[in-house]
Amino acid sequence: MIPRLVICGTVLVAALCCIATAAEKKRPLAPGSTYFKGDINRPRPRVVTPPGYTTAEAPGKAPSDALVLFDGSHFDHWAGSRNKQGDESVRWKLADGYMEVAKGGGTLRTKEQVEGDCQWHIEWRTPHEVKGNGQGRGNSGVFIGGFPEVQVLDSYENDTYPDGQAAGLYNNYPPMVNACRKPGVWQTYDIIIERQKKDAKGVVTAPARISVIHNGIIVHWAREIKTGAQKGGLSLQDHGNPVRYRNIWVRPINTVDPDREGTPPPSGK
Repeated sequence: MIPRLVICGTVLVAALCCIATAAEKKRPLAPGSTYFKGDINRPRPRVVTPPGYTTAEAPGKAPSDALVLFDGSHFDHWAGSRNKQGDESVRWKLADGYMEVAKGGGTLRTKEQVEGDCQWHIEWRTPHEVKGNGQGRGNSGVFIGGFPEVQVLDSYENDTYPDGQAAGLYNNYPPMVNACRKPGVWQTYDIIIERQKKDAKGVVTAPARISVIHNGIIVHWAREIKTGAQKGGLSLQDHGNPVRYRNIWVRPINTVDPDREGTPPPSGK
C-alpha cells in the first residue's frame, strides 16, 4: 500500500509542472525574436572592444571588429583616379599619420566593397590657414556607394547654402545643427548605413537609411534614401583644397538578427 503522503506529493509535483508549462506557453516573445522575454537561453551579444579616445594630437584605436582602411601608415586599401595610362596609384600626400589631398591627385576610393549595414568612421581636418570663403574653403567630400555625398567643408563662421555645408547630405539635406570645429582642428564623422531590405518575394520592406554623427552630435538620423545598392566602398573627393584624413575604419552592423552571431549562454545556466 502506497502511503497517502507520497501520493499527495506526486500529485502536487505533477500539478506544478502543468502550471509551469502553461505559464511558459503564455510567456510573450521578445520583439522580433524567437526567444521569450527574459529568456536565459538567449545567445549573449558578441563582445566588441570599443574604440579608443580620439584627441587633437592622436586618433583612437579602432574597435576590435572593424576593418581598418587607413591607419596613417600606408595606402594598401586605396586606389586613385585612373589616368590616361590606366594607372590607379594613389597621388595624395602621406605624412605623420594622415593623408592629404594633393594638387591634381584626384579622388581616392577604397579597394574593398562593404556589403550590408555598417558603421563608417572618418576623421578629417580642414587647413589651419583660412583661405577663400563659401564652397572654396576646406572643401572635400565623403561618398559611400549608393548614398549622397556627406560634405566636408570649413563651416566654422563660413556661410554657404545649407545643404552644402559641413555634414550636409550634399544638395539633399542640411545637417540639423552646425557642429563644426575651428579650422585646423581634427573632426569626426560616424556614418551609419542601413541598406534597403526586401522580403522573399522581392517586395521592399524597409528603405535604405543614413545617419550621420558629426563630432559626437547627431546631425542626420535615419534619413531615407532611394537606393537599392547592397554594397559600396568609400571615396574621398579632391576639390582642390589640402584637406587631411586619418583613422578611417568600417565595421558591420547586424540590424536583422544579432542573435544569430551571439555566443551561447555560459554552461550551467
